[in-house]
Amino acid sequence: QVRLVESGGGLVQPGGSLKLSCAATGRYESIYNMEWHRQAPGQSRELVATIMSGGGTNYADSVKGRFTVSRDKARNTMTLQMNDLQNEDTARYYCSATARAELTVRTYWGQGTQVTVSA
Repeated sequence: QVRLVESGGGLVQPGGSLKLSCAATGRYESIYNMEWHRQAPGQSRELVATIMSGGGTNYADSVKGRFTVSRDKARNTMTLQMNDLQNEDTARYYCSATARAELTVRTYWGQGTQVTVSA
């Protein structure tokens, strides 16, 4: 099983920056892709960024050039550096990981961390 814990959310003014972290713990054989998603009130969950096992990344068009996802395999952590935050980035941010544990591959989710962008 994989436990994911997000941290780093908070209140920031438009144009500001935040860095989110996701720590993976538990008993597992491998973690493959890790992702950041977000969900604003009344909206469906949106994929923000993906980092693959080999280090390749993908971003939603809405965050390209502003957000950077990275991963430290040795520490089993993933981060999301968010710059030039805008009001529309306000959401609860969740990390997910596709992992192999007990001979089964599945996707695990964290509980999320709130990001609020407001003047």
